[in-house]
Amino acid sequence: MSDPRSATATPASRTSLQLRNVRMGSGGPLGTVSVVGGRIAAITPDVPPGPVDDVLDGQGRTLLPGLSDAHVHIVQWASARRRIDVSTAASAHEAAQQVARSAAAAPAAGSAGEPLVGFGFRDGLWPDRPHRDLLDWAGERVVALVSNDLHTAWLGAAALAKLGRAHHPTGVLREQEALDAVARLAQVEDAVADGWVADALRAAAARGVTHLIDFEYGDNVRDWTRRLTGPQPAVRITCAIYPEHLEEAIAAGLRTGDPLPGSAGLARVGPLKLFVDGSLNTRTALCNAPYPGVPDETQAWGILQTPPHELERVMARAAAHGVHSAVHAIGDRAGTIALDAFERVGCPGRIEHAQLIDAADLPRFARPDLILGVQPAHAPDDRDVADHHWAGRTHRAYAYADLLTAGAVLQIGSDAPVSPLDPWRGIAAAVHRGGGADREPWHPEQAIALSDALTAAAGGRSALRVGDPADLVLTDHDPVDLAAHELAHMPVHATMLGGRWTFRAT
Repeated sequence: MSDPRSATATPASRTSLQLRNVRMGSGGPLGTVSVVGGRIAAITPDVPPGPVDDVLDGQGRTLLPGLSDAHVHIVQWASARRRIDVSTAASAHEAAQQVARSAAAAPAAGSAGEPLVGFGFRDGLWPDRPHRDLLDWAGERVVALVSNDLHTAWLGAAALAKLGRAHHPTGVLREQEALDAVARLAQVEDAVADGWVADALRAAAARGVTHLIDFEYGDNVRDWTRRLTGPQPAVRITCAIYPEHLEEAIAAGLRTGDPLPGSAGLARVGPLKLFVDGSLNTRTALCNAPYPGVPDETQAWGILQTPPHELERVMARAAAHGVHSAVHAIGDRAGTIALDAFERVGCPGRIEHAQLIDAADLPRFARPDLILGVQPAHAPDDRDVADHHWAGRTHRAYAYADLLTAGAVLQIGSDAPVSPLDPWRGIAAAVHRGGGADREPWHPEQAIALSDALTAAAGGRSALRVGDPADLVLTDHDPVDLAAHELAHMPVHATMLGGRWTFRAT
């Protein structure tokens, strides 16, 4: 897969600037980085002579390659920033009451057809179950609650009626049904959604992000082509393709890594997104051992969303036209199926999540041209659910140290809105395994070195190099000096994209 940073971010410019008195990489020496025309032109211990257009005195701050979030659902993240937070609910009853209280506090919300949406519930350990009856207080108002992993939608009567499913017995939809329902209920005008996205990208830039892969459920090529007619985004975008849009992409001659027309390198065609299984919290991740207490024996091991023969057929079709695949696989059985497909098709691409690993598969993850998109910030969030539903197997869960030792290539993402679009959370979780003031690290043997985490969170860039695009982040502290909770909340002083500032602290 080509490097999304391989072109400059803006039309060619000879603007020059110097970043003086900066620490060049974590633990590196102090010096000056000169930027000309959007690229790093020189790295020197002293200030080079001659005039420049702009100077920033870093005052000893640390300069790093810009961060890349390798897995984002950007419209859902932009929307989730405006939704009702139900992530602290300890039961279905409590989640329903949290939304009810928010609705009572803002009675105008939900008018004019706008739904009331709660986001972030985790029902894997709840003593009760979500049910439409718990949302009866809403009356004719459209109410929907979306699980933290996006794989479950819990709907009230009005929401079900709007979808033509008024007689659904529980109001709980899972997997593709849930994704489709939320997309329909939360749909807004393009201009509104685009404004939310632009705001979310500015917030991402403030955390040092210079690139993301957008796995939003939709026609991402179309949507990003439209957005690029407006102001330049604060972050480079690689936009995924979904199977229903594959033939259209092939007909247009789009290949993974191609710049979108008119994007000046700011947006590129990404991989084809395919699903093998579901998620841990929903107990639909496909595993080699059954989940405890699942009443439906046909789904006790999780679910298979795309059979192997169909997965391989679609991957081969895409590969024949230069489109790589990104395969969602969370359970250990799903990971094996995904690896089998890559071996049989013989194409480059990605496996997304890889949360539970079959130990026999570890060497196979070192396959050339295969990238693992992982989300370390999920580990501290999921540890209790995993300890229950994957009991006795969690030494193989979020097994980043084992994967690196085996030769796998990792890229860190957030899966926002599943976790916030903030790479520092993922970096801290990868290095410290969720350890903090209140809990011991979870399987600390799977922690990885800070240098490896920084590389995985920067799309593979491990150092500042002359000739690279000036996609950079300047942090107030050297990451190596910080404890887990401090690293997760790293203060960012400035972010640069192709030589232009996308964020500067006041």
